[in-house]
Order: sequence, then structure tokens, then C-alpha cells
Amino acid sequence: MTGNKKRLHLLILLLSLFAGFLSACKGNQDKPRFTIGFSQCIGSDQWRVTMLEEMRRELSFHSDIELIYEDAGGNSNKQIEQVKSLLEKDIDLLIISPNESEPLTPIVEQAFSQGTPVVVIDRKVSSNFYTAYVGADNFEIGRMAGEYLAHRLGEKGNIIEVTGLTGSSPAIERNEGFKNALKRYPSIKIIKQLSGSWLNNKAQEEVSLNKHLLFQADAIFAHNDQMALGTCAVLRNNDLEGKIKLVGVDALPGKNNGLELVSKKVLDASMLYPTGGKEAIRTAINILNKLPFDKNTALKSVVIDSSNVELMILQADKMTSQQKDIERQQNMLSEQKIVYNNQQVILNILVVSLVLAIVFAGIAFYSLNENWKNNKHLENKNHEILEKQNQLIEMSEKAKSATEAKFNFFTNISHEFRTPLTLILIPLEELLADSKLPQKTRSHLQLINRNVMRLLRMVNQLIDFRKIDYEKMRVRATENDLLAFTKEIIDLFKDIAYKRNIDLRMVSRESRISAWFDTNMLDKVLFNLLSNAFKFSHDSGKIIVTIEKNEETNSVELKVEDNGAGMDEHTLTHAFDLFYQDDLKRSKGSGLGLSLSKEMILLHKGSIKVSSQKEKGARFIIQLPLGDRHLHEDEKVHTAEESTVDYDNIKIYTTELEDTTEIADTPIPQQSLKERSILIIEDNEELLNFLKQKFSTQYETFTANNGNSGLHQAFENVPDVIISDVVLPAQSGTEITQALKNDIRTSHIPIILLTAQGSQEQQIKGLKTMADAYITKPFNLQYLDETIKNLLHNRDLLRSRFSSEFPVESKLPASKKLDKKFLNEFASIVESNIANENFSVDDICKSIGMSRIQLYRKAKALLDCTITDYILNRRLQKAKYLLLNEEISISEITYQVGIASPTYFSTVFKARYNCSPTEYRRKKKENRQ
Repeated sequence: MTGNKKRLHLLILLLSLFAGFLSACKGNQDKPRFTIGFSQCIGSDQWRVTMLEEMRRELSFHSDIELIYEDAGGNSNKQIEQVKSLLEKDIDLLIISPNESEPLTPIVEQAFSQGTPVVVIDRKVSSNFYTAYVGADNFEIGRMAGEYLAHRLGEKGNIIEVTGLTGSSPAIERNEGFKNALKRYPSIKIIKQLSGSWLNNKAQEEVSLNKHLLFQADAIFAHNDQMALGTCAVLRNNDLEGKIKLVGVDALPGKNNGLELVSKKVLDASMLYPTGGKEAIRTAINILNKLPFDKNTALKSVVIDSSNVELMILQADKMTSQQKDIERQQNMLSEQKIVYNNQQVILNILVVSLVLAIVFAGIAFYSLNENWKNNKHLENKNHEILEKQNQLIEMSEKAKSATEAKFNFFTNISHEFRTPLTLILIPLEELLADSKLPQKTRSHLQLINRNVMRLLRMVNQLIDFRKIDYEKMRVRATENDLLAFTKEIIDLFKDIAYKRNIDLRMVSRESRISAWFDTNMLDKVLFNLLSNAFKFSHDSGKIIVTIEKNEETNSVELKVEDNGAGMDEHTLTHAFDLFYQDDLKRSKGSGLGLSLSKEMILLHKGSIKVSSQKEKGARFIIQLPLGDRHLHEDEKVHTAEESTVDYDNIKIYTTELEDTTEIADTPIPQQSLKERSILIIEDNEELLNFLKQKFSTQYETFTANNGNSGLHQAFENVPDVIISDVVLPAQSGTEITQALKNDIRTSHIPIILLTAQGSQEQQIKGLKTMADAYITKPFNLQYLDETIKNLLHNRDLLRSRFSSEFPVESKLPASKKLDKKFLNEFASIVESNIANENFSVDDICKSIGMSRIQLYRKAKALLDCTITDYILNRRLQKAKYLLLNEEISISEITYQVGIASPTYFSTVFKARYNCSPTEYRRKKKENRQ
């Protein structure tokens, strides 16, 4: 049986390959053998339209060649980009009529060097790196025009020349040929050259601007017939038509073209300028087929005037008629080809269908023969499936039991959290009730109370979430007055609103709105929305609660609106996501409240939406259906129940809204300025105030609540130690550390990172940023204090080595590269100015690029002495060297070390070394002997 299946599959595969082969053959018939790209400088004038028609006419005899046409519209940059695009399409040959010679030369050379044949038509480029050139001899055309006008003018007169686009090779060569012809006729002068840019309207505009010259001119030579036609319009307007001889170039057939204009005597003559479209295609085909071709194909020209114009028109009409006959025959051939292809396809389908019919007959016979065998196999499979189904049912029951046990465990452990929290709260409230409690102790207890309430709220929210996840939370809705219920909750926030001068109001046009809702759920939603509004509202702000009926949707809308911090667009899209927090909320919540509120509103078959703008406040809109038809019977409670607000919630939601600045505002006894300073960067306001209060007794303390402010404080104050949280708004603690450690002004400052990210990998990452210590939260305050003292002590040890009298360079550890660079530069500046008695600290500031206070603190931290003492010390060391090694007077030594007075020098030298300079020199010499 396996062998039969293999033979059957092989047969089907062969048939598929056969059908694919037929399709591929059909497709290959239509695929072009070569692709030619044609880049035209400008395709709007009739001469270039005729060129394109000639190309397509010639290509009609070569169905295996595809032409891709691009029009640059007279823009050289655009033409360069179009050529690049054509080269990227892997064309087989490029035909180009350059807009300007110089700008287009590089791209033509690039195409040629890449191996793509290039045929340049009409206009030339500034190099010979192309395959072939096709075009008329523009120099000869200009010369013919000059000779013609010279004879018509009797070898004397004035001529105005209207040239083509400046920079294009036809315009340049026609001008040179025209001038060359007129050299033989000294009585003929070109009184003006005007640029018509090959365009009718441009030529008309230029000639109009210089119409005063027309009265001096005997003839006008325009570089093409269209510019000549524009010039003729100006002559007509000035009653000069027929009085000035007018010659153009192109002699194209058709309406308003050269042949018609000469025939109607609008032009005296036109130089025939062949387009070369047919010749360019023939040259390209020879190149592609590896046949001989001419590198330069020069097209012949002739002067067309009244003597031969009728003959040329007859020839053009004859060619047009023949072309139409050719096109008609090609259309008939195309139709016949389509009929042939359709018949071929039908034949192929019939052959394939016959073969398939035979194959399917064999398959049907084979299937009938194998069917009874498969039935038995299916019976065995059904038996196995039933056994697996029973196993899955058993596993599902076990999973359900495990899920139930997991939910019960989570619920029980959450309740267990509430017990110790309650036991903390009860004695805590008794302690806070004591009016004799010291203010500092009360502040600490209030800090504990706020965070216990925060934990209790999070535990309650987690329990509610687990109930919703496991469908254990059910709505127990009763019919209540929504206005009275909401007003009762708002009244609980009145005291906080009064203290912060916040305008808190409820607005409604109704006196009573009866609705079905679960009071235990809705009060949590309202408490959360109002709590958030207070958190993110500024003092003296406003919070408005609006309740309205919507008759169209048979619902009630409850809006909570504030004018506080608001949310940006990104935060707005994630407002109801579980555990989501933006930078502003990081220290103000857990990211549970809004998500839980949405779930509770959805249980009521309602909706909650939010709209907000940054710094313009936020508006939350709750929509609840009126009546009770949207609720199941088991979700409604008809017995009379007292629906009141859960007053325990007010403590949980409002305790953290109380003023948290008590610790920061606690008066600190007036003390003298501290020797050491410390910068604390922390976005949690309570922790920041707590650390500031603890360390302000020992150190001069600076604080910042975001990364940008912390960096500014560090550069401004140059503290002795920095403590920073890792997760901060604007910039993280690790980014701050990298910035400070790589700046010469702050590279010496020890940095301690505080974070809740306690894994070993995260600690290693923190230390890699060159942090001096990494402490995880929660931390021991004494441990943090000792860490600070230890870092400062190590800094003192290092500083004692920096400040020795030996050269600074030899005493620095290699690891402190920035500190070493600073001290080397500092010492070099002092040494190079040792003899300058006017040398000051300001000179060092200018040389190093630091402010005076930054330089003082940096030097103090690394050298443990003032800059003035350091400079004096270096001068005295230099003086010691000169006293021992140079036979010069004390006065000369005084001036060489930058001290103005020998008397002052002797005084400071004796104060430092307990002997005068003279005695020091004598003693050292005696010791040597």
C-alpha cells in the first residue's frame, strides 16, 4: 500500500510540473528580452514629443524590447535622481538627453563605468565616457543659419540671437556655429543675445523686455521654432511682423510647428533639426545584439524656406499616413496573437483535463479499494480519542481544583496581611492622639501612618482584583439616589479641599437620580477618582463633579474633572492598564486604582472614559445604565438595605493626601556652615524629605526630585557626596552617574545609588557605570551613614597623597584618569606661570574652563588646600631648587619665583622652613662638604 501511495504522489507531482511548465512557457513568451531606460531632459515641447514618437515607432518592430521613459522637466538634479533609479532597476541600456552638460556628466560616467551601455542623444556631456552619440551637428546648424541670414541681408545688418538653455550643448554649439559663419561678414553684427531657455513664453518675455532693440534689428535667429513663434508675437504687437527676417530651428511637421510656420510665412526659414529618435533606437538595438555600430551618428540638416517647404510638408504627410497604416497592421497582428494564445491555452487545458480525468479515475478506483481498510483504522483512532478525552476531562477537574486552591490561598494570605497592618494602625492612632507628642516624633509617626494606609489600600485592591479574575466578585445592586450617595462621598473630602484652597463642587440640574448600583463598589470607584484628582491638582485649583441624565441612551453620566497636571497622549492610552505608571505617577500610586475602577464599572454594564491634556487637567466620565433591565436577577437586591458609604475607605484614600512636607518643614536649630556637603536625588517626596532631615545635621544638604535638576545641582554646588535613586524622571541614576564621572568638574565626587532593583545583575550594571556604592531598598539608615563616612575617609586618604610636595604626576593612581588629567593640567598651568607675580586664580579658571567656585571645590577635594596656598607652596619649592643649584642672588630668585618683594620672600620662606633663604643655602652646602 505504501508503494502505491508513492506512485500516486509521483504521478500528481509530474502533472503539476507539466502544468507549471506550460504556464512558464506562456509567461516567457510575454517577457521582454531587453529593457531600455530613456531619460529625457524635458518632454513638454513638440520636438521632443516627436523624438519619443519616433522611438516608439521604431520599437514597434521589436516586441521583445521594453522602454522605460522618464521626464526630468528641465531640472538637472531631478534627471540625476531619475537616472539613478533606472540603474537600480537593472536596465540593459540607457538613452539620455542631458538637460545640462556639466551636471549630468558624472552620472553618465557612473553608468558607463558600471557596464551599462549609454547612448547620448541630441545634447552632449563633457566627457567621452559613453557608448554612442546620436544627434545633429548643432555647430553646422548654427553655421547654416548664419550663412542663410548673411545672404538674405545682403551681407550687412543687425541681428538679435535668442539662445536655448544656458549650459546645454545645443545652445552652446549653435551659438558658436552662428558666430563662426558671421566672421566672414564684418558688416553684420549681433547686437544682443537673449536666453529663451527653449520655451515660447520665456522667449516672448525676454524679447518684450528688450523690444527697443527690435527697431535696430534687421533679423532674428531663434535656436528653435517655438522661441521664434514667441518672438513673432512680440513683433506682431509692435507692428514689425514681416519687417524683420525671422529664422528658427527644428522644422517639425504639424500645427504651429516649423513647416507650417514657414509655409504661412510667419518664419522666413527653419533649419531642419532631426530628432534622431529612430537612429538612437537602431543604435541601441545593435549594441544590445553585439552588432557593429557607429560611436558618433551625425544627422543631416537642411535649410527649409519658401522654396522647398511644400515638398517637405508632402513628405511629412506621407510618412504620417504610412505610420498609421503600420500601426493598424500591428493592432491586427496583436489581435491575432491574442486569439492564438487563447486557443493555445484552451488546448493546454483540454490536454491537462484529459490527463487529470484519467488520473482521478485511477484514484477513485484506488480509493474504493482502500476505503474499507481505512474504516477499521478510524475505529481504532476513535477509541484512542475517547480515552484522551476522558483524560482531558480528568485533568480539567484537577486544574479547576488547583485554581480554586490558588485563589483561596491568595485570598487568605491577603487577609493575613490586613491583620498585622491593623495591629500597626491601632496603636499608631493612639500614639498620634497624644497631644504631648514631640513634633519630630509625630512627623515620623504620620509618615508611618501614611505608608501603612497605602499598603492597606493596595492589599484591598489586590483582593478585589483576584475576585474579579476568578469571577468571585458579584454585583449586589440596590436602587439608590445617586446624587445623595455622591454628595456624601464628596463631603468627606471637604476638609482636605479647605486646607488646600481647592474649589470642590457637585453640579447637577436634577434634584434626585434613582439608579441601580452596588454601593460598596461605586464608593471605591469614586474614592479613587477623587483621590487621584486631589493628588494631581495644584493648591487653589478646582475639582468639579457633574451628574447628568442622558435621555438618548437612557443612562446617567458622572464626570470628575480637575485642572491639575493632566496626562500626555501616551499616558492617556494606557490610563486603565494594570500597574501602568508614567513618570509623574511613579511615586504617587501603584497603578491599580484606575484599572480596578474600570473593572467594577464594567460589572455594572457601564463604561468609564478619560480625556486629558498635559497641564490642563483630566476628565473621567462614568456612564451607568438607568433602570434594572441590564442586571441579572442574582445581581439585584430587592430587600431594604441601608446604602451608606464605607467610612473606612476615607482613611485609606485620604491619609496620603495630607501634607507630606512636615518633615521638611520641621525647624532645624541654627548651625554654622557645614564643612561637608551632600546632594540627594530622589523622586519620592517623603523619602527625600526624610533623608534631608537626617543628614542636614552633619552636612550641608542639597536636594533634587528628578534627573535634570540633580545634574544641575551637582555642577552648580559640586558636593562632596551624591546619593541618587536609580529610577528617576527625565534621567536615570545610572545616566547621571555616567555624566558626572565623565566630566572633569565632578569626576572626583563619590556617588551612591539607591534602588529597589536588588538582583545581582542589576547591582553589577550599576557599578559598571562607575558608581562607588549600590544600596538596595529598604536600606538601613546607619549602613547608609557609614557608607558615606567611609567614602569620604577614602577620599581624604587619596587627597593626602595628591597634596604632597612631590610632583603630582608621580603620585596619582592610573584608574582616576579624569582626576589625573585635571591635576596634571592644573600643575602645568601653575608651573608655567611661576615667575608671574600677577598670576591669579582667575587665570587658572580661564585656562581650565571652570567657574571659580567649581575650581575651588575641586582643588579642595583633591589637594586639601586652597589654590593660593598651593601656588605659594610651588613657588617655595622652586626657590629651594634655585638656592641649591643656581649661583644667583636672593633678589633674583625672588623675582624668578614670582614674589614681588625679597623681604616678603624671606618672611614666608622662614615661616615655612624655620630658616632664612641665606641660612638654608649655607646649611645645605655645609652638609654636602
